[in-house]
Amino acid sequence: MSTGVETLEFQAEARQLLQLMIHSIYSNKDIFLRELISNASDALDKLRLESLVDKELQVDTSDLHIEIEVDREQRTLTVRDNGIGMSRDEVVGLIGTIAKSGTAELLRQLKETKDAAASQDLIGQFGVGFYSTFMVADRVSLVSRRVGEEDGTRWESDGAGTYTIEPVADAPQGTAVTVHLKPEDEEDQLFDYTGEWKIRELVKRYSDFIAWPIRMQVERPVTDGEGDDAPKHEVKTLNSMKALWARPRNEVGDDEYNEFYRHVSRDWNDPLEIIRMKGEGTFEYEALLFIPSQAPFDLFTRDAKLGIQLYVKRVFIMDDCQALMPEYLRFVKGVVDAHDLSLNISREILQQDRQIQLMRRRLVKKVLSTVKDLMAQDADKYGTFWREFGRAVKEGLLNDFENQRAILDISSFASTHDPEQVVTLQQYVDRMKEGQTDIYYMTGESRKMIENSPHMEAFNAKGYEVLLLTDPVDEMWVEAVRDFDGKQLRSIAKGQVDLDADGEDKADEPERDQQKEEYAALLTWLSTQLEEQVKEVRLSSRLTTSPAILVGDAQDMTPTLERMYRAMGQEVPQIKRVLELNPTHALVTGLRKAHEQRPEDPAIAETAELLYGTALLAEGGELTDPARFARLLSDRLSRTL
Repeated sequence: MSTGVETLEFQAEARQLLQLMIHSIYSNKDIFLRELISNASDALDKLRLESLVDKELQVDTSDLHIEIEVDREQRTLTVRDNGIGMSRDEVVGLIGTIAKSGTAELLRQLKETKDAAASQDLIGQFGVGFYSTFMVADRVSLVSRRVGEEDGTRWESDGAGTYTIEPVADAPQGTAVTVHLKPEDEEDQLFDYTGEWKIRELVKRYSDFIAWPIRMQVERPVTDGEGDDAPKHEVKTLNSMKALWARPRNEVGDDEYNEFYRHVSRDWNDPLEIIRMKGEGTFEYEALLFIPSQAPFDLFTRDAKLGIQLYVKRVFIMDDCQALMPEYLRFVKGVVDAHDLSLNISREILQQDRQIQLMRRRLVKKVLSTVKDLMAQDADKYGTFWREFGRAVKEGLLNDFENQRAILDISSFASTHDPEQVVTLQQYVDRMKEGQTDIYYMTGESRKMIENSPHMEAFNAKGYEVLLLTDPVDEMWVEAVRDFDGKQLRSIAKGQVDLDADGEDKADEPERDQQKEEYAALLTWLSTQLEEQVKEVRLSSRLTTSPAILVGDAQDMTPTLERMYRAMGQEVPQIKRVLELNPTHALVTGLRKAHEQRPEDPAIAETAELLYGTALLAEGGELTDPARFARLLSDRLSRTL
């Protein structure tokens, strides 16, 4: 064992976050104690679990607890546990480095925002755990020994960018964090955190539900008849240790639920909605779930963890039980306490366990029905939910076929009906035009791009509502969901579109037949001229003001989806599309006449190339030879001057 003291630097992001804490604008500095107690509770949970799984582990778990100790003269507060403890490498990895996804994003947004309230929300959304001690401390020291190891580790820092680390012999098992408190300053929300009354208040407010006893030496009231030599202090347990999910709803206040949510989620905001469940009969369980009010930074990262903790008969088993909630509901936080599972059940067995699968089905249905109730009863709450989590929820349309209809019922989409409000599929169907048989939609990278697309022209002209789908997942789920209430979902950018047929208006058929005859030669020539770029050239019934448009066949992949796959490094075969021409546009009619009069003129071929290029650019596509396109366009423009 090395006996020297090492001085190491914090990781860059950790250093920046430390400075945020030291100069914190967050007014509620009290939460540092909650964070330390939560960490201690986690360490006790992990030791209890490891002792159940590893029968050879020699450890006494008969009196697992958290202890708070104060020294008023030295102005220190210590939170000590006899839990799992940390090795030297774990101390460096967990405290000297921030590995949590989203840290860089948090720091970037904090730098960009100038609003103090917004900064508070960002810090609160992220959660900073151990680092919150630097809001109230001049210096923080930590001593930890991992169970099963002989020597411990001492860590210490003033938060200025470096920390010291050294080995410690004879360290007790577990972790002790000592906070060397800054001077009391009530104007800066720095209270006397050595005061017994203040610690009692904070434990009661934030940590009353912690499953382990939180003990502290407190002043003992002197009773009549006691002498001066009677003990003046006694050790008291400050928390009730009652599991909130097992207590009746009328005994638990919203404040207690909110604090419990913060404990299990490490989110400083209140939850959007609280969900209680109880399963009775052949398989008993209790569940207390929360829908957050803000999406976490790591919601769409690969290492995002599910938020459901699994307990068995009040014993903590695991903190990210993937078997209990599908990935598309990964933002749901909370606790499930099963009464009939084995304490040493593995993740692999959980995936196959029939009772777990049944419980999962019930939990999912309860979450979806709760959101549906929000939709009907509290539009503001539902709006917040969908804005924060709608993109994740729509992932369920791809693989949760049992609940596909329930997911569709709680989904909302932007549409041409209203520039501000989203609409449900049911609302769309209820106001469909007479004779309309399909639900029209278009996918794209932004609302503005879709609204300005040539594909929209005929639908706008005839007053048809179109759903505007701009999330990346929209490109995929529309292929998995074929219809809603018997109405097919149909992309306006694919296949043939004949809105007159919807309205049973056949008056224009003779004119269209005449146009086909007049343009037959041009269409044949263009199909040959552009055979490397398109599979067919035909007349369009969807254009009113643009000269041309590119259209996919009904089963073709959209250009946006093609780009997404290529961005992920996947090879996608080139898909030729259909070029449709507007027979009433001056450019197209002029091209037809020019082709009739001088079919061998090279300028006509160049016009065809420009026509295709402008159609490609209009949908956000990329030209294969931008320099050539720019040269042709410049030459053509120069002749008009």
